[in-house]
Amino acid sequence: MADFLAKIGLDKLERAIVYGVILAVIFAVVFRAIYLDHQWFAFFFRWLHVISGVMWVGLLWYFNFVQIPSMPKIPDEQKPAISKVIAPTALFWFRWSALATLVTGLIVAFMNGYIINALLFSGSGSDRLIGLGMWLGAIMAFNVWYIIWPNQQKALGLVEASADEKKAAARIAMLISRFNTMLSIPMLYFMVAKQNLAVG
Repeated sequence: MADFLAKIGLDKLERAIVYGVILAVIFAVVFRAIYLDHQWFAFFFRWLHVISGVMWVGLLWYFNFVQIPSMPKIPDEQKPAISKVIAPTALFWFRWSALATLVTGLIVAFMNGYIINALLFSGSGSDRLIGLGMWLGAIMAFNVWYIIWPNQQKALGLVEASADEKKAAARIAMLISRFNTMLSIPMLYFMVAKQNLAVG
């Protein structure tokens, strides 16, 4: 099995993504799940929103459940592999998936006609629920771009900073990342609540 998967190129991430898109299109055509009308495009952006959100929150939880707790256990001579290779790549996908999640979420809310009600906490109960989720997500995305990323750049040596500045920046980035992890729990609850809870 492994030889076959390698032969078709699944040792390369790009191929796995391309094959995944091709399979999605094939299955969508076979099961008649493509309509190319307003409803389908609203669904398509929701799908992109979910994909982006899975990557964003997945990386957030990877940092907080795996990388940060593991760093003290890694020998000092091996830590540069994390800080010079893994962390910058993970942070690239982390911040861009945060932005993609925010943008696609706003598009979904606009296309489904609840963006104003959600952002202003007016309208139906379900609009208010997702509005809370949207605001929590927006705060988290702001934190990623304007607090975590600038501080991580210092901590990882991507921008000039003294040893003390690097240490302080690493602590700030970690604490705001933990804050985002905390917010992700109610954010996900209220994002899912709109479609699944009947509220007045």
